[in-house]
Amino acid sequence: MNKYVEQAAKIRVDIIKAVFKAGSGHPGGSLSAADIVTALYFKVMNIDPENPKMKGRDKLILSKGHAAPVQYAALAERGFFPVEDIMSLRKLGSNFQGHPNMHKVPGIEMSTGSLGQGLSASVGMALANKLDKDPGRVYVLLGDGELQEGIIWEAAMAAAHYKLSNLCAIVDWNGLQIDGANDDVMKVSPIDEKFRAFGWNVRVCDGHNFDELFEAFDSSKEISERDEKPSVIIAKTIKGKGVSFMENQAGWHGKAPSEEQAIKAVEELGGEW
Repeated sequence: MNKYVEQAAKIRVDIIKAVFKAGSGHPGGSLSAADIVTALYFKVMNIDPENPKMKGRDKLILSKGHAAPVQYAALAERGFFPVEDIMSLRKLGSNFQGHPNMHKVPGIEMSTGSLGQGLSASVGMALANKLDKDPGRVYVLLGDGELQEGIIWEAAMAAAHYKLSNLCAIVDWNGLQIDGANDDVMKVSPIDEKFRAFGWNVRVCDGHNFDELFEAFDSSKEISERDEKPSVIIAKTIKGKGVSFMENQAGWHGKAPSEEQAIKAVEELGGEW
């Protein structure tokens, strides 16, 4: 098995276990983003678990902050803290809250959760890096339903205006949000044409194919630096990816599995209960 596929499976198992133990949380969008986050933390980004505040590091902002379990699991698997720690997810007094808190968890670069704001924060970080001549790139993971927020497009306009070639957004395009299909709630497509119109370099790929993801990250960086543009990777994904009864089901956006369901999910993912 490809080592990245294997790592993503471990992250998905951690997500299921943590959300089950919490009795609440957001498994659907966490599972859909697992391969994207694995690609970033295990290959693409320049980071050091032993020195989370390292100068010149790359940063990932989870704008869709309700998918915190996927970021916690990836950071734990990457060695920022023990995997066991994230099993306190959403418990009173836990550092691992329902949305990421930059003051509580090593490796979290921005406290997020109010949808739409993560891209604006990322624009500020990327601009600061440019001014400081910091080589670090800023990555921001957006939900596709999140693109319904007007602040996203204000930030997109600013990113192009300031020629933020060190900024890369990734859209987790699973087509579903808490109330159902994006197109039924508020149509956001064509996403690629919208970002191009705002002056961004755009790539579309399969968000569950590591070869495509790595190629998209590499080429986006090269083209952005050449053309002095921010980049967006629109990653086509499946909500609840990897768990048969969760896939493409909007009902699993924000619901914890029962013990029986969690055991079945972990088994399907090749993990141990």
